[in-house]
Amino acid sequence: MKALKYLLVGFLFGIILTKCEAVSWYRIYEMFHFQSFHMYGIIGSAVAVGMAGVQLIKRKNLKDIKGNHIVIADKEPGSYRYWIGGLFFGLGWALVGACPGPIFILIGAGFLPVVFVLAGALIGTFIYGMVKDFLPHGYYRKHLNK
Repeated sequence: MKALKYLLVGFLFGIILTKCEAVSWYRIYEMFHFQSFHMYGIIGSAVAVGMAGVQLIKRKNLKDIKGNHIVIADKEPGSYRYWIGGLFFGLGWALVGACPGPIFILIGAGFLPVVFVLAGALIGTFIYGMVKDFLPHGYYRKHLNK
């Protein structure tokens, strides 16, 4: 029964993203060419809602469904890796025309060539998992933060 709730929320999220054209390759193309505010408005709204939600959780000391306090951990030091990771994410998004969430929505909508995009994303994630300990942040976590 619990899985059904998550499945229904996923379907609803997919319908909303499809109806607001957030999964449209053309809208993403417009965004990366700075020709339209459409996607920036969607992303900006999501960031604003997320910021408000995190502040609400922190200030009201909210609890999860099981009654445990929600703890939001601080980020580790070093902003350069976030910039580099964001650059790679943005380049992949621009080249493919979809970020991870819309990949599944596009497959569900019948755009079967997007299966190759999903395979590339999974292979990239697997490779990252294999080399992460050799990257600067993996070294920090493994050697300096014992």
